[in-house]
Amino acid sequence: MIKKILLFSCLIIFIPVIIVSIFIRNDEITFNFSANTTVRVYRENSGLIENVPIEEYVVGVLAGEMPVSFELEALKAQADASRSYVMKQIEKNINNKYDVVDTVMNQVYLDKEHLMTVWNTSYTDNINKIKMAVLSTKGEYLSYDGKVAEALFFSTSPGITENSEEIFVSNQPYLRSVSSTWDEISPVYSTTITYTLSEFYNLLNLPQQDNLIIKIIEKTSTGRIKKIKINNKELTANYICSKLSLNSTYFEIIQDGTKIIIKNRGYGHGVGMSQYGAEGMARAGYTYDQILKYYYQNIEIKKF
Repeated sequence: MIKKILLFSCLIIFIPVIIVSIFIRNDEITFNFSANTTVRVYRENSGLIENVPIEEYVVGVLAGEMPVSFELEALKAQADASRSYVMKQIEKNINNKYDVVDTVMNQVYLDKEHLMTVWNTSYTDNINKIKMAVLSTKGEYLSYDGKVAEALFFSTSPGITENSEEIFVSNQPYLRSVSSTWDEISPVYSTTITYTLSEFYNLLNLPQQDNLIIKIIEKTSTGRIKKIKINNKELTANYICSKLSLNSTYFEIIQDGTKIIIKNRGYGHGVGMSQYGAEGMARAGYTYDQILKYYYQNIEIKKF
């Protein structure tokens, strides 16, 4: 009888300890990233090409492309989108020296050493959250008509996304314009920049005159500017964005005496998944697969 009491007492003491040790972690999650696929990543700073296992690459991309404070479902959606994107790049670059660049030219990729420096004491908590998103979606990618989908994404929409052919050349049936009202939570949903009239003309390399005459030449179906005429000089919206440091081609230029006020909405090209839209959907209770199937029309989520 005494032995049974002692055994029962030990179980009462040690079972909670075991449970806590399993579910409360103070160390970094480790899991096997091994896969048949590696990504050849061109490191812009060093000029070196690194071969990175694809799941490890996705961890580094999540750290570079989406705020770690985002909901787990939004991070999981980003994991699938980023994995699909790099798989498409691997297909395209099979005969080239590398698959992707580690910057916004493709996807921002940050390695462990960099993250340990910038996150400092928050590193373990942050990397574990990202690894949970990657681990729970391991091997998943987006497919359309039996092929890997080109899962484009961007930061913030002005309330609606774009059809691919209106921004880029290709017409992809899964990259269709959809409403994205959740983006209003983004800190860059709406921004305003003010220039003096002289600054405005100098930045655009235009001859100066007192009255600004603006005519919109071409827009997308959602209202993004493609071509605009300023004082009889035709310019592309992309040129104006680069010269005036605008976040997107969804803008309005207003003259107020000797000042030029530019009202800007959204951040990025606007095609595919809006990251802040995904975060808004996650906060509203949508799961990552629902988020993906909303922004990428009629896709399937498959595993390799």
